[in-house]
Amino acid sequence: MTDQFQLDASIINDAADALIYSDRSGTITRWNRASTALFGFSADEALGQNLDLIIPEHLRAAHWKAFDAALASGTMKLAGRPTLTRALHKSGRKLYIEMTFALVRDRDGAVQGSVAMARDVTERVERERAAKAAQNS
Repeated sequence: MTDQFQLDASIINDAADALIYSDRSGTITRWNRASTALFGFSADEALGQNLDLIIPEHLRAAHWKAFDAALASGTMKLAGRPTLTRALHKSGRKLYIEMTFALVRDRDGAVQGSVAMARDVTERVERERAAKAAQNS
């Protein structure tokens, strides 16, 4: 391993936000420690699995439609902009997460897959909803 490769791997693994990379088929090939903390799956459990591992069933069709469109067009509607969505924890509970997405390209510009950065915002969303409900009652 080169020093640069080890540095890159350390940066990915030590990032505070979950980092998930999937190839063009939607297979998870990178999963950092923050991903384990957020979703509950170890790297051994997540690597090689389909992204459906963390996508709630009711969101899968929309996810795959957008994923396939992004791969085909080489552009993403949400590229670089955080979006609030739901995700699945290993325990089965649903999380609110804020995610950013980007396409990953090879040296020739061909799309190789997609990377997502995610953070848990469940407490914030629930707090905001409780405050709004209290205002409306």
